[in-house]
Amino acid sequence: FLLCLLWIAKGWRRVVLTISGFTVAHSITLGLSALSLIKLPLPPVEATIALSVVFLATEIAKSRRDSLTWRYPVAVSSTFGLLHGLGFAAVLNEIGLPQTELLTGLLFFNVGVEIGQLVFAAGVLVLMRGVKGVLGYFAIDLGLVNGLKVAVVYLIGGVSAYWLVERSVAFVPGL
Repeated sequence: FLLCLLWIAKGWRRVVLTISGFTVAHSITLGLSALSLIKLPLPPVEATIALSVVFLATEIAKSRRDSLTWRYPVAVSSTFGLLHGLGFAAVLNEIGLPQTELLTGLLFFNVGVEIGQLVFAAGVLVLMRGVKGVLGYFAIDLGLVNGLKVAVVYLIGGVSAYWLVERSVAFVPGL
């Protein structure tokens, strides 16, 4: 999901805003879920999270830069962030947060997630810049590069579609 957001957001400022919007949004639903104010069954949440990645991969594959996703990636990341927060809550419930330190635990979890995402984003952006420099230096055919981009986005979309089906099957008892 984050890799797809980076692909769409482009540029340090938009990337930081997009990731921060995602973090704020998932913090809201994570907090509400941890405080037992909202509760949704996990299989539909997991299926919809997989669908969010399929959605982003489709947006990248279509490459229509006039869509809402391309123009306002922070709106998309924030909207899906609400959903992803419910997934994070399920993981935290399995691990177990100390109830006496619930707010502190949530705060540090979210700060850790934000730092991790920004480090990942910085690494990916630096790597992409380095690859562009190497490709430019060796005058490698840009058609090949674009073909590799298409292959990567289809791989992301394909794996996410598989997860979507796998998690959707969990809705049906006995399958």
